[in-house]
Amino acid sequence: MDQKHEDPHVDAATGMPTTGHEWDGIRELNTPLPRWWLGIFYATIVWSIGYWIVYPAWPLLTDATKGVIGYASRTDISADMARLKAQRAAQAAGMADATPAQIKADPTLFQIAMAQGKAAFGDNCAACHGVGGAGAKGYPNLNDDDWLWGGSPAAIQQTIRHGIRVAGDNDTRVSQMPAFGRDGVLKREEIAAVASHVRELAGLPTEPKADLPLGRKVYADNCAACHGAAGKGNQELGAPNLTDAISLYGMDLASLTETIANSRNGVMPGWAGRLDETTIKALTVYVHSLGGGQ
Repeated sequence: MDQKHEDPHVDAATGMPTTGHEWDGIRELNTPLPRWWLGIFYATIVWSIGYWIVYPAWPLLTDATKGVIGYASRTDISADMARLKAQRAAQAAGMADATPAQIKADPTLFQIAMAQGKAAFGDNCAACHGVGGAGAKGYPNLNDDDWLWGGSPAAIQQTIRHGIRVAGDNDTRVSQMPAFGRDGVLKREEIAAVASHVRELAGLPTEPKADLPLGRKVYADNCAACHGAAGKGNQELGAPNLTDAISLYGMDLASLTETIANSRNGVMPGWAGRLDETTIKALTVYVHSLGGGQ
């Protein structure tokens, strides 16, 4: 008999030696790796050493090794950004002295503004208003014609520049609806009644037991000064139109009750100082063109 098949550390079927490890009577073969695989493996080691020498690679305390060729992708990015900035400056030269309305009237400037505005919207506004501007509960839909502060180019530009309820900005948009329940101005039954009346103003169904006469009186005494006697709202005050069944926080009875009882005080950043004026104009044109501009 062949001696290698008698050796307990040599596999009888393949003739390959084993590692000596055994699990449940199964021994592990000590099969060598293919030469082509080992060749590639060693080549990658040599390549990595060369890469470490040629390119920046090793971290130091405050920096990193520069490498033989001194290449840095950050330098390429800075150069690309500088070229893009110069290109945009040349393209948008006419936007500096134009109003958003004038930009919309100029086909060339309008095309540039839409491209720049879409990019700025995606970077700065989409997180709250959505990529398409459809908004969400507590975040206005920019595609419809329902505006708290006005949807004209000038009004949109003012809102973008100075935001809403921005501390320290005297030109920010500010509206202050009282918390009628939390501040003890109205009783629970009065809040329930006026919430039902708001649904009545919007043409929505009300509960059979709703005290609508009381709701109308409470509205006239406490709400009409801002929202108007007919509930049409007032954009100068940021008071919403209550007759269109569109509400930033919901028109169901529970949401209306919460709004009346505790008020709503949403905020929006002011982008003046964060974005340059050309970008703000482009953003104004883009938002106005989403479909809800007046």
